[in-house]
Amino acid sequence: MRGTRGIRIAAIFTLLLAAFASSGAFANEPCLKMVFGHYCLGGDVGPLLQSVPPPLVRQEQDTSLALVFVDGPDRLYVLAFNGKIYKVVRAFGVSTQLRYEETYAALRDIYGPGEDRSRFSPDATTPGRRLVAIRRGEGVAMHVWTPSPAWRIELSWTREMGLALAYVATELSAARAAQIDRGL
Repeated sequence: MRGTRGIRIAAIFTLLLAAFASSGAFANEPCLKMVFGHYCLGGDVGPLLQSVPPPLVRQEQDTSLALVFVDGPDRLYVLAFNGKIYKVVRAFGVSTQLRYEETYAALRDIYGPGEDRSRFSPDATTPGRRLVAIRRGEGVAMHVWTPSPAWRIELSWTREMGLALAYVATELSAARAAQIDRGL
């Protein structure tokens, strides 16, 4: 009886270990931050390539990959370099001053005031003038938080993307930028 019980315990342990290994719990690369409940910043992009539903858009260039997913009225952009996710962006379907202020307030409550990296001309001093500058492509509203040296958060409002919330893996993003700067 005792030998059978030991074999059962060993079998259960082996099954549990196999389940954890197949789930990625012991993956070599850590997940820096789970973003929007689905995307592992700094993790392998491979599982997203087999996701259901599949990405709306898939674009590859050398060692870079961009995937676009639809999430209600929003678009989610997952950017990878050398097979690792370095940036996840939620581009809000509706860009309004109220949505920007609410998102900023929520992030400020969690991470503190952040750093204002907005760029506007000196005459864009009111919210209305800043909104006009954004719509013309003459200004950018941006706040950045760095809760960890490994990743940062960017809340931006631009003409090209509208209102967007991005999570960026610092080292992977820098490695990709360095490759672009070298002309690769």
